[in-house]
Amino acid sequence: MTTTLPDAAAPTAVRVPYDSLLGFATEVFAARGVPRPRAGAAAEALVYGDLAGMRSHGLANLTRLYLPLFDDGRAVPDAEPEVLADRGAAVLWDAHKGLGLWVAGEAMELAARRAAEYGVGLVSVRDATHFGCAGHHTERTARRHDVVAVLASNCGRQRIARPPGGRVAMLGTNPMSVAAPAGPDLPPYVLDMSTTAVPTGKIREAARAGREIPEGWLQDAEDRPVTDPGALDRGEGFPLWLGGRPETGAYKGYGLALLVEVLAALVPGAGLGPATEAYAGTGGPSGRDDDIGFLALAVAPGALRPVADFLGESAGLFQALVDCPPVRPGTPVSYPGAREATLAVDARRAGVPLTPELYAEIRAVAAELGLPTPAILEGENA
Repeated sequence: MTTTLPDAAAPTAVRVPYDSLLGFATEVFAARGVPRPRAGAAAEALVYGDLAGMRSHGLANLTRLYLPLFDDGRAVPDAEPEVLADRGAAVLWDAHKGLGLWVAGEAMELAARRAAEYGVGLVSVRDATHFGCAGHHTERTARRHDVVAVLASNCGRQRIARPPGGRVAMLGTNPMSVAAPAGPDLPPYVLDMSTTAVPTGKIREAARAGREIPEGWLQDAEDRPVTDPGALDRGEGFPLWLGGRPETGAYKGYGLALLVEVLAALVPGAGLGPATEAYAGTGGPSGRDDDIGFLALAVAPGALRPVADFLGESAGLFQALVDCPPVRPGTPVSYPGAREATLAVDARRAGVPLTPELYAEIRAVAAELGLPTPAILEGENA
């Protein structure tokens, strides 16, 4: 789930008030039968992608991913997670195809509450759907509860990436996020990443824009670089792992993907990517991202030692990083999560930047459902 630039300065960008987009997305999910409080939570998770500069995981996925899940019966709008096991510090949920945009948030909240009691809280989830930006869920949990929050997800039975040296796609991008407080004056630390070099959403974003992608994102069946982003959905391009090729560290990304597969899917009994059924095809992408598994983990230092000590030391840790003398004057040192927080502050103040094409999609959905179209802020171009 790599951050992408929002192109806010582009002359063709439009800006829409955040609250207007949030209300629109809430009404769309509610119109599909999602109970209103959960529709609001799902909308907040979705719009966060555009708010924080991660356009590949924002409103562009409304018509490309989430509404089709409802149309195909692969997501149940009024699903209620079922507790299959509760051991105090560890809980197992069956999400019953609930929309991951709100399921992940509720799982993180429960994990944080259990961590306050036990020092650690784990909610293991199966039969879920795509949860959007992992960092949205971990950031808000870390900020609200003064915990270290971890969220990871496999891609269910979807297979698009090959093990190093293998000819058959066996795994998904398997994203993960870790967040922690960084003190009262700094935004939380938020690591939000796919275990492949880039998430598939970023590749598809380039395809929609008609841009080539750099070498190092995709490779063909013979391990040659691919710069055509459309090759991904044609089944002709395979994502490279974080680290690139085997000689440059691909086993690190691959190993992390397997870590996510084990913790997020094998533990709760969710759908697994690696399976012998993948051998029956051409070796290209196979399966669908159904029966996704989550790991929602919270660690509460305040349950183990004075929380003020933890928060003070955390503030010192991240302040020391940003105070590090930079190589290039005027380009300060930062840390994961700080840039996204800055973009979010700007978008809340000046409006969320959207491409005209995405705004047109929003208008079409609003017209179809009889909803008001979120208005462009005055002075911006439509």
